[in-house]
Amino acid sequence: MTGYERSHTVPAPPEQVFDQAANVGQMGDWLPGDPHMRAERLPAVTVHEDRTDEDTSALLRAERDQMRIEWGTRERGGYAGWLQVAGIDSGAGEVTVHLSFFGEGHDPGEEQVTGALDDSLRRLERQVRLRVDNAAG
Repeated sequence: MTGYERSHTVPAPPEQVFDQAANVGQMGDWLPGDPHMRAERLPAVTVHEDRTDEDTSALLRAERDQMRIEWGTRERGGYAGWLQVAGIDSGAGEVTVHLSFFGEGHDPGEEQVTGALDDSLRRLERQVRLRVDNAAG
């Protein structure tokens, strides 16, 4: 098993950061690979990736009281991950995301994974800013 972890500060209240991250219908806007998620009967979801034109069964749990999201593949068992939002003194949200890959064939490598995670966290920040700006104006 190989694991990767990245963190990013989002200048918005942690609850707003979590709510955006946990929005199943908009997860594809910030997750790596632009997947499309369909919630079946949570925690069951189907993830469709355009680049492979493939559907994958997965599990997704979002615990707002813990500000934590956990996910992973169901049948194939190739990867699992979690995202945690924590409040920091400035009132911003500190987002930490962790991915674990099981077996050599599933791990794309450190450079690719950490780059994708950093990009995803920046896209999540943009989504939160859009949501906050739209709510304010």
